[in-house]
Amino acid sequence: MLTSGNSSSQPMSFILLGIPGLENSQFWIAFPFCAMYVIAIVGNITVLHIIRTDHTLHEPMYLFLAMLAITDLVLSSSTQPKMLAIFWFHAHKIEYHACLIQVFFIHAFSSVESGVLMTMALDRYVAICFPLRHSSVLTPSVVGTLGAVVMMRGLLWVSPFCFMVSRMPFCPNHVIPQSYCEHMAVLKLVCADTRINRAYGLFVAFSVVGFDMIVISISYMMIMKTVLGLPSGEARLKAFGTCASHICVILAFYIPALFTFLTHRFGHHVPRVVHIMLANLYLLVPPMLNPIIYGVRTKQIRDRVIQGCCGKDS
Repeated sequence: MLTSGNSSSQPMSFILLGIPGLENSQFWIAFPFCAMYVIAIVGNITVLHIIRTDHTLHEPMYLFLAMLAITDLVLSSSTQPKMLAIFWFHAHKIEYHACLIQVFFIHAFSSVESGVLMTMALDRYVAICFPLRHSSVLTPSVVGTLGAVVMMRGLLWVSPFCFMVSRMPFCPNHVIPQSYCEHMAVLKLVCADTRINRAYGLFVAFSVVGFDMIVISISYMMIMKTVLGLPSGEARLKAFGTCASHICVILAFYIPALFTFLTHRFGHHVPRVVHIMLANLYLLVPPMLNPIIYGVRTKQIRDRVIQGCCGKDS
C-alpha cells in the first residue's frame, strides 16, 4: 500500500468516506447535489455566453462577473463529479496525486473567488463614488490586470500547501472522513509535526480572506457615506440596488466558508455530519446561487435570458 521515496512514505491512494453517519442516505442525498451542480454549470455557462456575445456588456462589472462564473465552474467541478461517484457508485478511492490536485484546485480557486468578490466591491465603489471617472479608472486593461493578480495570488499562495504535504510521511490510516480532499483533512493523516503547515494555512487564510474582507468593508463604508449624501430617496434606493446582488453573493460565499474554516480548526464540538454537509454545500451553493442572483437582479442579463427562452419575436 505504501511506496517510499526521499525519506517520506506516500500512500498510493486515499479513501473518501463521503458523509460519515449518513451512509445509507448518500444515494438519495446525491440527487439534490446533482441538481444543484447542473444548475451551477448551466447558469454560469449561460452568464458567460451572454457576456461574451453581447458587446454592450463588455464593461467592468460584467467582466468581473465573467471571472466569477469561470471560478465557480472550476470550483464546483473540482469536487462534485467525484462526490457524486462516491454517493452513487461507491467509488471511495482517490489516487494520491489526484487528491493533492483536488486540494490545490479547491483552495486556489476559493482564494480566486474571494479576490474576484473584492474586485467587484472596488468596481461598485468607483461606479458610485466616482461615476464620471468609472470608465477611465477601470479600463479593460486594468480589469484584466486585477483579474491576473487575483489569479496569481491564488496559485502562488496555495501551491506550497501541496508541496509541503507531498514531502511528509503519512500514517497507515488513509481514510478521509469527508467527500473530498481538503488541506486540513489530508494533514490529519500525516505522521509528523504539522505545525508549520497549520501556521502557513492560517497565514494564507487571514492574508487572503482577511485582506479581501477589509477592502470590501472599506469599499462599502465609502459607498454608504456617498449614498446617504444623495439628495433624493429614489437616487439612494437606486444606488443601493446596484449593490444588492453583490452583497448577496458575498454573504453566500463568506458565511459558509468562515464556518467551515473555523470548525475545521476549533469546532471540536460541532457534529461531524453537520460540518461535512456544510463543507459540501460551501463548494456548491455559491456557484449555483451566483448566476441566479445576477440573472434575476441584473436587467441586461435577465432580458437576454428571457429573449433566449421565448425567442426573438416575443
